[in-house]
Amino acid sequence: MSYKFFIAKRYLISKKEAGFITLISLISIIGITIGVAALIVVLSVFNGFNGLVTSILVGFDPHLRILRTEKTTQDDLRRLHLALREEGSIVGISAFVRGKAMIVSRSQSKVVFVRGLDASTLDKVTGVKQKIVLGDLDFSDSTSRDIVIGMTLADRLGAVTGDSVLMISPAGSQQALLGFGAPVVRTFRIAGIYESNNKEYDALYVYTSLPAAQRLFQSGNIIHGYEIRLKDINESDQMRDKIEAVFPSTFRVLTWYDLHKDLYSVMRIERWSAYIILCLIIGVATFNLLGSLTMSVIEKTRDIGILKTMGATNDDIVSIFRFEGLLVGVVGTIVGSLLGLLVCYLQVRYHLFALDPTVYIIPAIPIEVHAMDFLSVAFAAVGLSFCATLHPARRASKLLPAEAIRWE
Repeated sequence: MSYKFFIAKRYLISKKEAGFITLISLISIIGITIGVAALIVVLSVFNGFNGLVTSILVGFDPHLRILRTEKTTQDDLRRLHLALREEGSIVGISAFVRGKAMIVSRSQSKVVFVRGLDASTLDKVTGVKQKIVLGDLDFSDSTSRDIVIGMTLADRLGAVTGDSVLMISPAGSQQALLGFGAPVVRTFRIAGIYESNNKEYDALYVYTSLPAAQRLFQSGNIIHGYEIRLKDINESDQMRDKIEAVFPSTFRVLTWYDLHKDLYSVMRIERWSAYIILCLIIGVATFNLLGSLTMSVIEKTRDIGILKTMGATNDDIVSIFRFEGLLVGVVGTIVGSLLGLLVCYLQVRYHLFALDPTVYIIPAIPIEVHAMDFLSVAFAAVGLSFCATLHPARRASKLLPAEAIRWE
């Protein structure tokens, strides 16, 4: 053990207090402990909500959505499809057609987003089939006009499975306004109702087969792009870059993150704001540490003078007080990390902060612990503690031995 570390530990544990940490150092450790524990718990809650939102959104949205552009040709689509089929990391590929339409029941009407997907691969690119609560999802018949709607939309329309509704497409609206034709109106049967735990999706998205959507929007055999689901969602960015490298400016590739970029950006800002604000708690504790070390320098003036007369250099004196401050930071960080981990465990195991299941889709505040959070919190706590040692350590090193022990 280095003698500098040994002396720093002896300074921290005062003999006058019979081996207990001095009061002001104890206050510093408690402040750092509370700040570290609060940071870990709050970041874990943000992780839990982020994971919950991602699971809901990705359950319906693909990992990658490839959209055609004005430069896209049918040959580009065929080449893209062949290239995607050769990728081993892809679980499912589905061509799609999408657009807005008005759905009309006997009593209500509403503008919705219609998504037509390939029946053979529908369950591989979207989780809508697993969320069916009434009826069934079977688009195997290319001539059928079955649709699947959300629970919220079904409630607003006053419709149940087996009911027929009208779908009015904007495909023929321009000709209808000019008096040269009529808007495209098709009758569809509600084959199933899904509930995704996302009221926006349940109220706006209607699913049907690819041929039925092409007929509704009068797109012929043209598709709007492909939806892809990967074995590992974390490979989405790599796959996007690979597609854009092979087909530059031919397609627009969106990852699951890009599809909801605004939402994730807000969540990231909230996360960083909470991190910075809670770091202020640790900052206040480090001010106590600054005061504690400054008082220690004044109290140990005689000891510093003796150490210098025995050969200790200015760097040795600086190291002693830096070690003392870092000990406070490390102890507070370790205790705070264990306390934060304990709170997270109790929340997961016993639901300390429960939610009303009739209002929320989860029974309690979600918790998801990440190792990187512990590292970032520890870095902040120890870093701030180290900064608090700079002034007292520099002051101690500037003491002259003769002045320090003159009156002793």
